[in-house]
Amino acid sequence: MAGDRRGWLPCLLGGAVFVVCMAGTTLPTPLYPLYQEKFGFSELTVTVVYAVYAFGVIGVLLLAGNASDTIGRRPTLRWGLAFAAASAVCFLCADALGWLYAGRLLSGLSAGLFTGAATAYVMELAPPGGTARATLVATAANMGGLGCGPLLAGLLAEYAPEPLLLPFAVHLVLVGVSALVLQWLPETVAERRPLSAVRPRKPALPARVRAVFVPAAVASFAGFALFGVFTSVSPAFLARYLHVDNHAVSGLVVALAFFASTAGQVAAGHFGATRSLPLGCAVLFGGLVLLACALYTDQLVFIVLAALVGGTGQGLAFRAALSAVAAASPPDRRAAVISSLFVVAYTGISIPVIGVGLLADPLGLEGAGLVFIACMLVLVASAAAYLLRRTGQRASAGPTP
Repeated sequence: MAGDRRGWLPCLLGGAVFVVCMAGTTLPTPLYPLYQEKFGFSELTVTVVYAVYAFGVIGVLLLAGNASDTIGRRPTLRWGLAFAAASAVCFLCADALGWLYAGRLLSGLSAGLFTGAATAYVMELAPPGGTARATLVATAANMGGLGCGPLLAGLLAEYAPEPLLLPFAVHLVLVGVSALVLQWLPETVAERRPLSAVRPRKPALPARVRAVFVPAAVASFAGFALFGVFTSVSPAFLARYLHVDNHAVSGLVVALAFFASTAGQVAAGHFGATRSLPLGCAVLFGGLVLLACALYTDQLVFIVLAALVGGTGQGLAFRAALSAVAAASPPDRRAAVISSLFVVAYTGISIPVIGVGLLADPLGLEGAGLVFIACMLVLVASAAAYLLRRTGQRASAGPTP
C-alpha cells in the first residue's frame, strides 16, 4: 500500500501544480463588482475582460499547442507558472483598466500552456495501469482548480483586508511553491528538442482521432460556454438582482459549478465515455433550464441548482470527451490533440460571453442571459441528438468482423 502511494505521489503533485495554475485564472471572478465600482466600467467591459483570458488561451494553443511534446513537459509548465506570476503582479499593480486586460491576457497564456501539457504530464506521471485514474486526477485538477479560485478570492475579499490585493499576493506565493514542486518532478518526454523547434500548427487531428473528436468537441463547447457566462456575469447578477453583496457567497456559488463538474467527472468513470457524452448533454440541458428559471424568477435557489446541475453535466461530458480523445491520440501527438480540444472549449468560453455583454445594454443582464440560454439549449439538444444517433448507428452496424 505504501509503495502504491509513493507511485502515485508524482501524479498527485503534478495535479496540485495544475490546481494552483488554474485557480489563478478564476481568482478575479467574485471581484469584478469591486473593479466595476473602482473603475466604473460596464457589463460589456466585464465580459471583454473575462474573454481576453480565453483569447490568450486560444492563441497559445494554436501557436504552441505542441510545445510540451517538443521541449518537454517541465520547461513548458515553468513558462506557464511564470505567466501566472506575471498575471498576479498585474492585478497587484492594477490602478487602471489596462492592468486588468494585461493580467487576464497573461493568465490566459499561462492556462494555454498548462491545459494540454499538464493534462498529458499528470497522466504520464501515473504508475503503469493507472491511466483511467490519472485522467480523473487531471480533469479534477483542472476543474477543481477553477473552483478554488473564486472561493479563495471571495473568502479573502469578504473576511480579510485589501480585497483587491490579498488574493493575488496569496496566489503569487502558491505559484512560487509550485515552481519548487515542479523542479522535483521527473521529465516524461524522452526525446526533447530546443525551443526553436516549436512551430505554430493548425489544430492537430490525426486521422484516427477525427471520428472521436467531433462529438467530444461539441459537448466541450456547450459545457464551457455555460461556465463562461456563469462565471463572468453571475457575481453581477447576484449583487444587482438578488442583493447578494457577500463576496464569499458569490465566490461559493461560482465554485459550486466547478466542484459539481469534478463530481460529474467521477460519475463519468462509472458510466463510461460512450454513455457519459449524451448523458452529460442531457444533464447540461437541465442546468440551462434551471439557470433560465433563476433569471426569470430572481430566486437564489435556482442559480445554486443551476450551478450544481449544469456543472455536473459539464463534468460528465468533459471527462468522457477528454478520455476518448486522449485514448485515440498517438503518444507523440497527445498534448497537441488535447490542446485542440481545448481550443474548441475555450472558444465556447469567449464568444458567447462577449455576446451576452453586447446584449446586456439593450436587453438588460437578465434578457441577455435568456437569449444565451435559448441558443445553448438548441446547441445542447442538437449535440445530444447527434451523439445518440451516432451511438445507434454503431450499435446497428454490429461488431466489426
